[in-house]
Amino acid sequence: MVDFLFYILVIIFEFINNSANFWLPVVLVYVFWKVWIAYIQADWISKLKWILLEVRLPKEVFKTPMAMELVLNGLQQPSSGNKLDQYWKGRVPDWFSFEIVSVEGSIRVYIRCLSKYKNIIEAHVYSQYPEAIISEASDYTENMPWDNKSEISLWGSEFALTQPDPYPIKTYVDYGMDKGYVDEKQRIETMAPTLEFLGSMGKGEQTWIQILVRATRGEGWKAEGKELIKKLMHRDDKDDDKAVTTRLTKGETDVINAIERSISKPAFEVGIRGLYFAEKGKFNPANITALLSTFKQYSSHNMNGFKPGYGLTVLDYPWDDFRDIRKKTILKSLFDSYRLRAYFYEPYKRKPFVLNVEELATIFHFPSGVAETPTLARVDSKRSEPPANLPF
Repeated sequence: MVDFLFYILVIIFEFINNSANFWLPVVLVYVFWKVWIAYIQADWISKLKWILLEVRLPKEVFKTPMAMELVLNGLQQPSSGNKLDQYWKGRVPDWFSFEIVSVEGSIRVYIRCLSKYKNIIEAHVYSQYPEAIISEASDYTENMPWDNKSEISLWGSEFALTQPDPYPIKTYVDYGMDKGYVDEKQRIETMAPTLEFLGSMGKGEQTWIQILVRATRGEGWKAEGKELIKKLMHRDDKDDDKAVTTRLTKGETDVINAIERSISKPAFEVGIRGLYFAEKGKFNPANITALLSTFKQYSSHNMNGFKPGYGLTVLDYPWDDFRDIRKKTILKSLFDSYRLRAYFYEPYKRKPFVLNVEELATIFHFPSGVAETPTLARVDSKRSEPPANLPF
């Protein structure tokens, strides 16, 4: 038996050796191409100039998340240049980072972008929220002295979708937030649970939530949605639409209508991650559950929702991680990628999911006064323009 296995190995080795002239050049070209693309993209990214904008929200926001949807529409920047730009200069599509941060219960809202987009962001935000105040801020992540040897505890996770991209999450439209109300107190605020959790951070605790976005390229996600609709309708191109519709249940019809509405709007590729820090003796395990539940209100049993992705949730048992080697590696990756706002490119490349502007505006918008979290930074008074006849 041993001789037979040895004979088989010899044949395999001889085959690989004799055919190397055919497959080895292909493999080397493929490896070189991958290394080249990673190198030029890293060089391009290293030369980008970033700024961090803090947004202080108006004390009273009466607009629905549709206002944020209009802001996001203005940030659709899908171009990555021509082929020369991509494969010689390493140009990549631009991306943005929307961040909600709680430092000991004090909540701040940030937008990290390339410096060239500062005026564009200000114009779009002020057009919908004229009472907001936008100012450049220092990077708060630089004030966190965490590493695997520090006494500061860290827990973190990224998020993924529970279903394929075309299935939409529960949006502000589904909650009826797109409609006006006679009584402001009757309004529903989807971000209220998130803000209440962030506002509950105590002394020595911090929670960072990051939503990274870049415009989708191509129509592949829409084509996937159309194929899904055809599958849910149990039809082929020969079927009559009217005949198929009569066979659908109300639940199936609702799902199909939601998918059709979803793929009709512009979309972004998205990555979400959350980090929880606590000083020695302050770590509260209940905040792990609370952080993972931050996006639960957007889930629906027959459509889409959020679940934990890359992070410490993959380590279920002690034997999954010898001497905490994997834990330390994961935490360092989460911390470094958060600080660098990295998600779409090497060395912290992840697989993004797709959210349209309605879905993205649902999970990130400027909350109304219904969200009465006292530690959320808001503008204390309204800004007013000087009189037109003011003498100079």
